[in-house]
Amino acid sequence: MIFPKTVKIVEVGPRDGLQAEVQNVPVDIRIQFINLLSEAGLKFIETGSFVSPHWVPQMKESDKVYQGITKKEGVDYSILVPNVQGYELALTNNVTSIAVFTAASETFCHKNINVSIAESLQNFKTFIPQAKAKGLRVRGYISCAIVCPYEGPIAPHAVHELVKKLLSLGCDEVSLGDTIGAATPLQVKNLLKNIPAPLHKIAVHFHDTYGQAIANIYTALEQGISIIDSSVSGLGGCPYAPGASGNVATEDVFYLLRGLGIRTDVQIEKLLKASIYIDTYLKRQTTSKASCALRGL
Repeated sequence: MIFPKTVKIVEVGPRDGLQAEVQNVPVDIRIQFINLLSEAGLKFIETGSFVSPHWVPQMKESDKVYQGITKKEGVDYSILVPNVQGYELALTNNVTSIAVFTAASETFCHKNINVSIAESLQNFKTFIPQAKAKGLRVRGYISCAIVCPYEGPIAPHAVHELVKKLLSLGCDEVSLGDTIGAATPLQVKNLLKNIPAPLHKIAVHFHDTYGQAIANIYTALEQGISIIDSSVSGLGGCPYAPGASGNVATEDVFYLLRGLGIRTDVQIEKLLKASIYIDTYLKRQTTSKASCALRGL
């Protein structure tokens, strides 16, 4: 079996992870959390999102978080932006890396961002080309790329069409999200088969509701994928996907990759420090099996 020699881990804990928590995490805690993740060797970190605090109060003051973090050279600190207003706020804060999101399910798209899939793409057309012209890096997310909590299984060709459209708009890479964590390895293989995009521009984003995330990542690696989204300590969920548990834990992904001889830039001891820091503040028990073992829990 030929696997990628290196894998890019995109840490989504400070955004996708914390936005699913019931309690709001103060700016200073979020800043220190991100700084610890940077120190752990992670090169791609989602720091927050410029969304309405009315809809996602956990992400309010993401501008202050972005301004307050210690930005290490060579680290990509991204911000999620839902629309042109969010993009303009990103420009105001000198953000150099943004992310946009849509869904492969019409129902989920309406519930998540209150527009149709076509409307979401039209929205992106108003600012992605400008962002690229200004030298910003742009990432696209597709939620419910395999299963939707409202519509059930999603046809791979529907996702493939969305991938083509996002790349044609100027996205540098597209992350395929198993938003409710219901996917299985066979579904992952079918989704990635004949995907109309260079594999180095495709990321996978798995939640672990049914305990399949690591198996799904292994399958994605077999198919040539080398970008994996994860969240330290398994933080996360989805407020618009009932029953969805957290993202796959960064520690578990690290352990899998190390066992396969795949190189990452992560230093596990420092990653555990970040994991313990945020778990202690949130008064939560880690959902990462590797973290439990390495911490001696």
